[in-house]
Amino acid sequence: MLCIQISAMAKRSEQTVEIEGRQLTLSNLDKVLYPAAGFTKGQVIDYYARIAPVLLPHLKGRPLTMKRYPNGVNGMFFYEKNCPEHRPDWVQTTPVWSEGNNKTMNYCLAQDLATLVWAANLADLELHPSLSLGKEIMRPTFIVFDLDPGPPADIVLCCQVGLWVREIFKSLGLESCAKTSGSKGLQIYVPLNTAVTYDQTKPFAHELARLLERQHPSVVVSDMKKSLRTGKVLVDWSQNDDHKTTICVYSLRAKDQPTVSTPVSWDEVESCLKKKDAKLLVFTSDQVLERVSKKGDLFEPVLKLKQKLPPIERLEALSAEPGAPQTSQPKPRRTAAKKSPAKRVTKKSQTA
Repeated sequence: MLCIQISAMAKRSEQTVEIEGRQLTLSNLDKVLYPAAGFTKGQVIDYYARIAPVLLPHLKGRPLTMKRYPNGVNGMFFYEKNCPEHRPDWVQTTPVWSEGNNKTMNYCLAQDLATLVWAANLADLELHPSLSLGKEIMRPTFIVFDLDPGPPADIVLCCQVGLWVREIFKSLGLESCAKTSGSKGLQIYVPLNTAVTYDQTKPFAHELARLLERQHPSVVVSDMKKSLRTGKVLVDWSQNDDHKTTICVYSLRAKDQPTVSTPVSWDEVESCLKKKDAKLLVFTSDQVLERVSKKGDLFEPVLKLKQKLPPIERLEALSAEPGAPQTSQPKPRRTAAKKSPAKRVTKKSQTA
């Protein structure tokens, strides 16, 4: 019922709603946050309310970093780690020690629909949760690889690299899931949900990235230097760290259009590679809602599948195997690089 109410009032400036017994005043609903698409704050809130049944399980219990755009995607933005002091008393938080700040940070927890709508009302367009649950901050529940194409490469080349990542884990007996970043790349998640620490997952991810770089040097790079990425795909392994976050599945992205980080099937990844059509893996908020109504949550295995991380020596053994087959390396297509207009500021709070 909330979704219908928000849709109906999207053109109003302000409205008080009741969400699961909690009252919340929504403001500036007619404010355009995506100028190129004419997409308003009311529509942002409406999307998050409607996608909540599949989104909330991926946020629950995880420290949340909010990326807020009070003046829209073309304006300044800021990251907010400490949950705002002006939050409602029903917004839950979790304490996490920050070595960089030398203090405890109280992160928001998006545990329910009311909190998700409250965050959207703050123009928190992008949701960046931890790889861990707040109660076990040093135990990641998955490994993630962020495949970032260096122009003129695009997501088509990322699909090839993603399939290579999948094959390596398949040879180790592990399943993996893919999602778009909602920007220009592809992300591969390997569910674990077993006892493991970052001291195990981060070196493992790094070794896998280096293995791919050795196997496919004309396509893959594992070094973070931007100068090395031209026409290649960076296999970013560094996200596997307790102080890092990744864009949440089903989160909006601050691009020209309201694109979404969207789970995709491996068949869709293969189809994008075969047809060499990057547009096949671009999804806006309306398209994602329709996909979920038909396909459900394709990313559910990331929450439920239990897999044990193999010893890193298994990867080293793969690298040492003589005569290991090499996958053919496609030539990257030339596309124009797109420059983001947003500027980062360091203010902790700002009215949306």
